This record gives sequence, C-alpha cells and structure tokens, in this order.
Amino acid sequence: MKNAVVLCAGAGTKIWPYAQIRSKVMLPVSNKPVVAYTVDALTEMGFDNIVLVAGRFADEIRAYFRDAANVQIIIDSSPKGTAASLLLAREAVMGPFLALYGDTIVQPEDLAALVSAYETQGAPQALVGPVTGRSADCVGCRIEGGLLKEVWGHSRSESTHFFAGFALGREFFEALAYNPSRFAYTEVGMMPPVEAYLEVSVADEMKRGVRFGAVEASRPVFDIDKPWHILAANAAVNEMRCGALTQNELAEGAEIDPTASVGGFVRLGKNSRIGRNVIIKGNIIVGDDTAITDGAIVSGNVVIGNQTSVRNACFIECNSTVGNECIVSHAAELDGLIMDRVYLYHYMEINGVVGENTDFGAATVCGSLRFDDGETIHRIKGRREFPECCADSVFIGDYCRTGVNAILMPGVKVGVYCVIGAGVVLNRDVKDNTLIYAEQNLVEKPWGSEVYGW
Repeated sequence: MKNAVVLCAGAGTKIWPYAQIRSKVMLPVSNKPVVAYTVDALTEMGFDNIVLVAGRFADEIRAYFRDAANVQIIIDSSPKGTAASLLLAREAVMGPFLALYGDTIVQPEDLAALVSAYETQGAPQALVGPVTGRSADCVGCRIEGGLLKEVWGHSRSESTHFFAGFALGREFFEALAYNPSRFAYTEVGMMPPVEAYLEVSVADEMKRGVRFGAVEASRPVFDIDKPWHILAANAAVNEMRCGALTQNELAEGAEIDPTASVGGFVRLGKNSRIGRNVIIKGNIIVGDDTAITDGAIVSGNVVIGNQTSVRNACFIECNSTVGNECIVSHAAELDGLIMDRVYLYHYMEINGVVGENTDFGAATVCGSLRFDDGETIHRIKGRREFPECCADSVFIGDYCRTGVNAILMPGVKVGVYCVIGAGVVLNRDVKDNTLIYAEQNLVEKPWGSEVYGW
C-alpha cells in the first residue's frame, strides 16, 4: 500500500478561536502542524502518493508541503462532509489506500499495524482508539473479536472506541458515491447535522455484508477537536519527543554556559545557546538561533522554536511549548502553548493556548484556579462541555493584545483580532474583532493638612 488520503477540509468551528485564520490541521502541536505528523509518518513508511483534501486556507497547506514530491493537494471548495471530501480523491488513488483525518495524530507504529492488517487479511480495516471520556462526544463504534460490530453517531453510552483512520480498497469509492448525507446510526433523540460522514458509508457497507477488521491503537491517539485538546496533545507529544533524548545534542555553533544548571538532556539547534545562570529542570528541545539567558528557569519536556529569546528570570512550566520568534522575558511565567511571534515581556502569568502575533501588556494575568476549586464549564457552539483536562486554562486567538494589568478569568476564550484593555477583569468569552476596555468614575474631593486637624 502506497496511497493515502488525508481529510483536511473541515471548518474547525468547535476549536474556535484557532481555525479563524488557518486550517485546523495546520494548528501547531510541539511547534509542528498537526497534519505534518501524519505526512511525515507516511513518508517514512514509503507512501509515494499522499493526497490532502483541503478546504479553506488550502494555500497555507500547499505552501507548507511545497517541497514534498509525494504530496498533492485537492481542493474541496464546498465541503459537505468527510465522505464527500474523500470521494473527490477517487481519480488520484489507483489502488488500496489509507483514509486518515488531518486533525488527528496517530503514532507511526499504529499506522504500520493498520497497513499490515489490511495486507494480511485482505479486508478493509478500521484503526480505533479507546473512548476515555463521554462517548456522546464522538462518532464511535463497538468492536468484538477483532471486528467492527456497530457504528454510532455520538452515542450516549454504546461506543467503546472512536475512529482514527481506515485501510480501504479502491472499491470503497463506490460506497461513498451512495452516502445519504445524514447520520442514521444514532439513538432516539439525537439530532445529527445534514452532513456526509465517512463512517456512515462504513456502516452501510457493514449492513451489506462487508466485514471490517478493527485494529486497536497501541499508542495514544490525539483527536484535536476542541481548544483544550491542543494542550493535551502538546503535553503528550512534548513528553515523547523530549523523553527520547539520551544525551546532549548540540548543533553547529550551539553552546551551554558553564554557569548554567542543566538537570537533563538538551537538544540545541544551530547557533542557539543556554547562557549564564540559567536553570534547566529536565529534557528540552530548542530550535535554531534561540537564546535562553539571564537566569531563565525552564522545566522539563519543553519545546522552544527558532529565533526566540527566553530571558530575565522568566519561568516556563513543564510540557510547555514556545513558538518561533517569541520573547519570554522579565519574570514572565508560561504554562501551556504560545504560537509564533508572541511577546511576554513584563511580570505576567499566562496559562493556556495563545495564537500567533499576540502581545501581552505588562502584568497580564490568566487565572487558573477557581475559588470553589471546581472546573470551568465551557460552551462550544452553544453546547455545554466538560473538559477532561485544562478546563481552567485560557484560550486566546491570533493577533490579539492586552493592556497592562488585564486579568483573564479561568476558562475564557478570546477571538482573533481582539484587544482586552488595561485593567479589564474578563470573565466571559469575547467574539472575534472586539475591543473591550474598562471605564471608571473618578471622584474628586478637597484634601490636605486640615483633614488631619492641624
């Protein structure tokens, strides 16, 4: 098998505010786009025909893979669902193929197991991961004896696994052509949207007598669908990448100052350096032309990008990621993920995900602990959500700014192109393209020595 189709045309509305200026599949996890993990793994496996079916922002995807000879881009100009997107690749695939989701990170070992199962059994296969939260949050399935038994759309309790990909014969395109564009396999009372789901075509073929094997993933699978999934995937991928270091790896021109305290292994890119009095508390990975200096404290499993400055007694918490061309400076604290060109200059605490080109005013603080010690309930497209992790983190979109002493309360989300003014205490989500500032009433009274009875 040398063909793969990766579905990248989804609008990403549930991951707001991070798919407003980019395709969801281009979201960075550990400083690498989500879809690039899949493409790189397939390339390593020898796949010479990788078809990415893209929708909005396809130009960014095309630019990223411009030098990949084994990657071609097909545009779905009017996405109607994963089945319809996959059908567009019909003429680009001449044999059996993998059908994968562009917003899902699957480990290479499990992709190899999926291919092996198809080639040895000569039958279509589904790669599945265990449902760890509420089965109603996913299109799922039930498996038995190595076979796919039932497919459910956001079942209340029936699904034990969710889908991470498929290995299919070319004849499956015929089934896609008859997709009903409606998810019939739901429990009474469920209200599925009018959309052509790939999983419905799978269920229809099962009804027609086709047996689908079920390959259970042996490693974590990350389906990045909502904002907090970014943080969970980033922490796990950072841990895997940094945990693989067994010695220091210093590229040309890289250096570690003798006064630095390094309590793990570091990978430094070209011309990067760890300067005086820096404290490193575990394994870290650093890109090119980056400087960590002047008493900065960096915990373990941290990934830092290219041309970035980490300095002046700042603190970066474990499992965090700093993008390219960022500044983390004077006593700033970071716990989470900041994308490219984010500035954290003076006395602040940032906990969550921050989009590109965002500038924080001095002493901006993200609250990360509620007074009742509870977890924040989120709303995604009007629906209440109960995140398994990171519920109290803050999610800030691209091209935002804050004024001095802004306070963002646990769990708030800020859309793209927003300004949160000086002194604002923000306790609700902010839609895209919004300026919020505080107005105060000033009271003026006479005052002087006579007040004290002199």
